[in-house]
Amino acid sequence: MSDEVLREQLQKFLTWGKAHADWAAALKDFPKAKRSEKPKGAPYSAWELLEHVRIAQWDILNFCRDPKHASPDWPTGYWPKSPAPPSDAAWEEAAEAVQKDAAAMGELVMDARNDLYAPIAHGKGQTILREALLLADHNSYHLGQFVLLRRMLGAWPEK
Repeated sequence: MSDEVLREQLQKFLTWGKAHADWAAALKDFPKAKRSEKPKGAPYSAWELLEHVRIAQWDILNFCRDPKHASPDWPTGYWPKSPAPPSDAAWEEAAEAVQKDAAAMGELVMDARNDLYAPIAHGKGQTILREALLLADHNSYHLGQFVLLRRMLGAWPEK
């Protein structure tokens, strides 16, 4: 496989919904009244999952781009303090940031000036390839949780 093909596949993997729903579909028309609900057996609200994904993705992306980036404290810095979004605007901003930062990671991967295999200079052996795969894996895991949560809340559009 050529480097170009690998880059293209990684970029698609970061943003696609070929095998399942993508974030745009999972977030579409999510009822405002259910954003803070935790149905029985669910450890998180939709807000907590969305904001966690946004924070983790922001951290991974900026770790790759900025040698001065400081990650939040683990685990408290990666989760919102409340199950409810502070405002409708906060929900919308988080949803947009998830899409925007996933696309930015895809652009980072597609930039041939970035060696996918070289250790990130300010890291501890991480590579852009590893971080892209980590991001895609993390987002897929929580996307599945988000869709299940919507189903548990009776808020998933049935076809």
